[in-house]
Amino acid sequence: QVELVESGGGLVQPGGSLRLSCAATGSAFRVSPMGWYRQAPGKQREFVAGITTGGTANYVAAVEGRFTASRDNDKNTMYLQMNSLKPEDTAVYYCNRVGLPFDWGRGTQVTVSS
Repeated sequence: QVELVESGGGLVQPGGSLRLSCAATGSAFRVSPMGWYRQAPGKQREFVAGITTGGTANYVAAVEGRFTASRDNDKNTMYLQMNSLKPEDTAVYYCNRVGLPFDWGRGTQVTVSS
């Protein structure tokens, strides 16, 4: 069983940056394709970025060129570097396995506002 703990969120002005972390327990993390997801108020949770076990990342168009996903399998941790943040990036951010999710963590709140 894998437990996921997201951290690194906060309040940032438009144009600012944040780096999110996702710490996972258990050995399944390093053999799992993982993703970052977000849920804005009143909206469904949506996929933002994915990363293969080998570190190849893909992104939705809304964040392409601004967000960078990475992972360190030795540390059972993955990251999301978010630059040039926009108010529409405001959401709770989660990490989870792509495809068949583990139990969801609590997420980390990202608020982009002046």
